[in-house]
Order: sequence, then structure tokens, then C-alpha cells
Amino acid sequence: MKSTRLIAVLAMAFALNTSFANSDDLSDGEIKKIDKSSGKITLKHGELKNLDMPGMTMVFTAKNLAQLEPLQAGDKVKFKAVSENGKLLVTEIQVAK
Repeated sequence: MKSTRLIAVLAMAFALNTSFANSDDLSDGEIKKIDKSSGKITLKHGELKNLDMPGMTMVFTAKNLAQLEPLQAGDKVKFKAVSENGKLLVTEIQVAK
């Protein structure tokens, strides 16, 4: 049990320390709902240029569950989403400064 917690803490620390290479790749959003246990996050977002998608509110799946730990509904965020096998995944996310 302790090793599972340690792995989770290390994964979260890694996710929090990940630097974003280019802020132009990130989209603006606001967390409307978050289910950390399932990895689902509802975001009201602006245009997603890399997906050729206009702004809207939709549900995404987090690629790394540890990235969701410090987040909560109402947070303004910068994030990157990708489409993998027809599934929309958030690959990077951080609270907007």
C-alpha cells in the first residue's frame, strides 16, 4: 500500500514539474467538472488549433491521472488536447497564471 502511494506521489511530482515547451501549443480553458477517479475532466475551452475545433464545453480524458490531483472545478487552465484512436485526451494541463 505504501509503495502505491509513493508511486502516485512521484507521478504527481513529475507531472507538476513538467515544463511546457511552447505556450502557443496550449489552449485556454476553465474546469467545469472533474472526476479524478475516472480521469474525466469537463472543460469550457477556447479554440483548439491543433484539433481544428472551435471553443465549446466538452469532456476529455486525462492521459495522466496525476495531472488532475492539484486541480478543481472553477480553475482557469492552459492545456493541450490530442486525439488518439478517436479519443480526446488532455496530455498537458496547468493552472493559468
